Amino acid sequence: MVSKSDQLLIVVSILEGRHFPKRPKHMLVVEAKFDGEQLATDPVDHTGQPEFATELAWEIDRKALHQHRLQRTPIKLHCFALDPLSSARETIGYIVLDLRTAQETKQAPKWYQLLSNKYTKFKSEIQISIALETDTKAPVDSFKAKGAPPRDGRVPAGLSGLDAKDIVAVLNEEGGYHQIGPAEYCTDFFMMSVTIAFATQLEQLIPCTMKLPERRPEFFFYYSLLGNDVTNEPFNDLINPDFEPERASVRIRSSIEILRVYLALQSKLQIHLCCGDQSLGSTEIPLTGLLKKGSTEINHRPVTVEGAFILDPPNRAKQKLAPVPVDLAPTVGVSVALQREGLDAQSLIELKTQNEHEPHHSKKTVFTPTKEKTHTGVKSPRMSPVPPHSQSPPTRDNATESEVESLQYDKDTKPNPKAVSSSEPALLAQPVTTSIASGTASGQKIAVPATSHHFCFSIDLRSIRDLEVGFPVNCILRYSYPFFGSAAPIMTNPPIEVRKNMEVFLPQSYCAFDFATMPHQLQDTFLRIPLLVELWHKDKMSKDLLLGIARIQLSNILSSEKTRFLGSNGEQCWRQTFSESVPIIAAQGSNNRIVDLSYTVTLEDYGLVKMREIFVSDSSQGVSAVQQKPSSVPPAPCPSEIQTEPRETLEYKAALELEMWKEMQEDIFENQLKQKELAHMQALAEEWKKRDRERESLVKKKVAEYTVLEGKLQKTLVDLEKREQQLALAESELQRERRELKSERERNLQELQDSIRRAKEDCVHQVELERLKMKQLEEDKHRLQQQLNDAENKYKILEKEFHQFKDQQSSKPEIRLQSEINLLTLEKVELERKLESTTKSKLHYKQQWGRALKELARLKQK
Repeated sequence: MVSKSDQLLIVVSILEGRHFPKRPKHMLVVEAKFDGEQLATDPVDHTGQPEFATELAWEIDRKALHQHRLQRTPIKLHCFALDPLSSARETIGYIVLDLRTAQETKQAPKWYQLLSNKYTKFKSEIQISIALETDTKAPVDSFKAKGAPPRDGRVPAGLSGLDAKDIVAVLNEEGGYHQIGPAEYCTDFFMMSVTIAFATQLEQLIPCTMKLPERRPEFFFYYSLLGNDVTNEPFNDLINPDFEPERASVRIRSSIEILRVYLALQSKLQIHLCCGDQSLGSTEIPLTGLLKKGSTEINHRPVTVEGAFILDPPNRAKQKLAPVPVDLAPTVGVSVALQREGLDAQSLIELKTQNEHEPHHSKKTVFTPTKEKTHTGVKSPRMSPVPPHSQSPPTRDNATESEVESLQYDKDTKPNPKAVSSSEPALLAQPVTTSIASGTASGQKIAVPATSHHFCFSIDLRSIRDLEVGFPVNCILRYSYPFFGSAAPIMTNPPIEVRKNMEVFLPQSYCAFDFATMPHQLQDTFLRIPLLVELWHKDKMSKDLLLGIARIQLSNILSSEKTRFLGSNGEQCWRQTFSESVPIIAAQGSNNRIVDLSYTVTLEDYGLVKMREIFVSDSSQGVSAVQQKPSSVPPAPCPSEIQTEPRETLEYKAALELEMWKEMQEDIFENQLKQKELAHMQALAEEWKKRDRERESLVKKKVAEYTVLEGKLQKTLVDLEKREQQLALAESELQRERRELKSERERNLQELQDSIRRAKEDCVHQVELERLKMKQLEEDKHRLQQQLNDAENKYKILEKEFHQFKDQQSSKPEIRLQSEINLLTLEKVELERKLESTTKSKLHYKQQWGRALKELARLKQK
């Protein structure tokens, strides 16, 4: 049992924050996790400087603390934004604290920057202090941190005074190095570096049942180098991982013997492929080969361990995963180098695969601790060698960006008369029968082709519904279609809030465009260029956020039914209307639907345009005036026009220059279109190649999986065939035994029936015999009874005569009578004896008759 003085408390004080955006409808919560125990602060207001003022404590004893420090167990703090109404939590970022920085002496709190911060425009920080306190009131049954498992290691004979537990890496901030072992033994400086150069077949680590994040997932490699958690630059493509080779180095002060013992204790370097907080696979690089026993190679040159190591998914044995072929196994190229300080190991630690990245330069991270370095107190699994502020912000989808650029090409150019007279429509001022004289003196006249029609196109963005985002959206819709004569964006106003399971009707969402163009140009443009409607989230506390884009194919209206109506002057016009709902797709990340947009578009054709000339202002891109010029009444010529040659007039020269300028602009426009088409085709070709490689890799993966499954199926089929044969043999044996049993049963039954029949006949015969014997005995009995009766009657008569004669005669005759009486008496006794014997025989025959009847009944039952 641990003594009271050995009980400690790990106290993490979360004081306040800074550089947070203001979100009045949200609260901030910080959760801390250490060794499986999770504690949290009370929710506080989501302001720019939130006040937490909370202490979180874990009970631990000194022995367990020492082991946790050896194992570098971190304390991880997660910051969440909590919505009290919906109870939804958003992850803002996290901080990792190093347990080895906790001391029993009081230390000043430090500011720690949030890693993987959601608020990319804010460098949010939290003031935290970590300390050890003596626990004088610790209950016996309170939570105690589990002791880290001990490690085995033997100290050489030359270092017999040292304990293996004392050979640990300790950070020396002033000297800028990690010291391994006691100071009196540490006489040399070393440089240890780890380089991750390439990776292949990483898609094999993604199981079919795993669900990746909805937005574009980021993957990175993570490992711990002397307690410093290191990650490489995140990448998005597992099939073709494109990242620059990165090298992380740490300076060590120790000796060769102590380093050899330390590497024997820390014999393996684990490298994980991660997606967020989840490890997709890991590999172990053996470090014992750096300093072999008795080797002095490090005194002359750097020692390295390098190669392509296979990544294994976590819990492969528990998941019962099939083995992957060697050519399809996911691998990572790693080089671990150790050298004495002063030797140049750069040429030896670079792998061959770095030559494939010649346009890039290998990044190097040197862990030289200073007071400003956050990794001395924070070990982050998402720390990148590149500072967060130097990383480029996320960009929009390339295809969307190119399309928006192609639609808005005329924003940065001069007004294009060709857009009015040739391929782009001209806006018609209302009313069409009036001309505006003011402000057009400096404009240009542009002719409208005789085949142009007057069109009116209207769009009504009705409503949005079925929101798939986890937070309410304060949305507006925005679109622009320069073909209608104006590149200015059209937006709904004011912003309206949308939540899940709601349908919201948009305010001020109707807009109509009047323009003139030729029908075939209208059809061609509608087929080529869709209308892109952007969904923006308006937030007073931050910059507007583009959530998604909806593509409206305007060519759908051309195939809808036409209806006839009369115009304002009685002319015959045509109207087409089309309505549908389209999904708004996320602008960044995966192509997930955000919300559905319902809209209605109407196209009205008013027939041929009666105006032949329009004025284009030099200071605007739109049409500022329309001049009607009836063809039946020519204008009156001016005196100056009669006297001057037509080719010498300013109008003719301006028209000639305008035509030349139009041709030049047409050529420029066509060249731009060809270049954009070529760029788009190249992008499509690259995307096609990329998709083809992805499909090929997936096909290889599936083929390998199916090959393994086919082998299992073949084995199962062989087993099934063997079992089927065994079952067939067993069934035939069973049928044979069944037939034998049936024949034996029939034979036994026949024998039993015969025996019953014979026994029955014997019984009947015996019964008949017994009946005859009974009858004979009855007759004998009746005869003997009759004789007995006769003898008794005769005895009585003789006895009576004897008495009479006794009275009359003398004694001699008396003797004679007495002898007769005695003779009769003996005869009587003999008759009685015979009668008794007959009775016993009768009783015996009755008993035999009963037994015979019982036996007959038993045989009948069988």
